[in-house]
Amino acid sequence: MYFAALLARTEDGWEASDTELDDVETLSDLADLAREASAEDDTVLVLIEQEDAWFGVVRIDGEEDPRIYVSDAAAAARSSYGEILLTDELLGREPGDDDADLESLDLDGTEDGEDEEEDDDAESGGGSAEAVPHGPVGDPAVLDDLGVSEKELKTLSQDAVSEIAEALGASEVLETVR
Repeated sequence: MYFAALLARTEDGWEASDTELDDVETLSDLADLAREASAEDDTVLVLIEQEDAWFGVVRIDGEEDPRIYVSDAAAAARSSYGEILLTDELLGREPGDDDADLESLDLDGTEDGEDEEEDDDAESGGGSAEAVPHGPVGDPAVLDDLGVSEKELKTLSQDAVSEIAEALGASEVLETVR
């Protein structure tokens, strides 16, 4: 089960809104959605959580590039919402670096099954198509100035979104959209 919410910082404190991510396909779409939640160029946080698997924080400050933290990249990679956050840049890959998959293929003329033994060897020793690390990726200092240190962020687990909201003083407004 997923939960996603927007927290927009205003002069009066945090405002929360439930967000539907079905129409969001890219990080740019997500950033645009977050910017629409803020009347000015205030800080907006997108908090995404997949129960007991992973959580992500996307921070948008005005027109700046989004800052992202994902608690477990490998778990998020198996999720359609996680894939939105796991950009090539975040994973340390060159944009559009899908050619790495071709390099791991053994194209020696046995592709049509001419030598079954070689095909079996190639399959068993093949490289991983997508090298997504287990564990956190992104900017662990994304919430430092808001009261959640890198260390605290890295130790969050089960109900991370609620714990983050509590640290920000926004737990009540978050509960209204949960």
